[in-house]
Amino acid sequence: MLTGEKVALRARQADDIPILESELHDDVMTWSRADNRPWRPFSPGSADSPYRLDDSDTSQAKFSVVELSSGVLAGEAVLWGMDMHNRYAHVGLALRPAFRGRGLGTDIVRVLCWYGFVTRGFNRLQAETLADNEAMIKAAERAGFQTEGLLRHTAWVNGEFADLVILGLLAAEWRRPGHQPDGGDA
Repeated sequence: MLTGEKVALRARQADDIPILESELHDDVMTWSRADNRPWRPFSPGSADSPYRLDDSDTSQAKFSVVELSSGVLAGEAVLWGMDMHNRYAHVGLALRPAFRGRGLGTDIVRVLCWYGFVTRGFNRLQAETLADNEAMIKAAERAGFQTEGLLRHTAWVNGEFADLVILGLLAAEWRRPGHQPDGGDA
């Protein structure tokens, strides 16, 4: 488990899946803004669930996010599109509605940076988000990411095209915290 100041990132558990499906996937409008795949329904327990347990997929590292103050599942975090040859990955997160606006996003991104740069040895982490997703843009910027570009009308979202912002952070630019996310010494 990786622990930040406000959150812990841990392996996904079977009990997390119905909660994530209900609060993140079943909200069609929010899902469509947060994921580049089109929304489609699936049955509970389906192999098509984006939250299913699948340790064989080495192109991503999925975490469940737990808020430290309450000990409750707050959402999910993921490094996806991991490219070990070029040493980069994409960061992503989604919070349950009750946990949004609590400042957890920045802590999640910081812990993902630790995992990506220190544990996995990546040289670059990247975030893509809708241009109007101020919460994700601010969370990434607070964690050290820089806006690198705008992809105009790249995302099909709820019946219209939207712009995407690309943010990046290089290992050499990352401000490594003085301690590991789990509280140990560096």
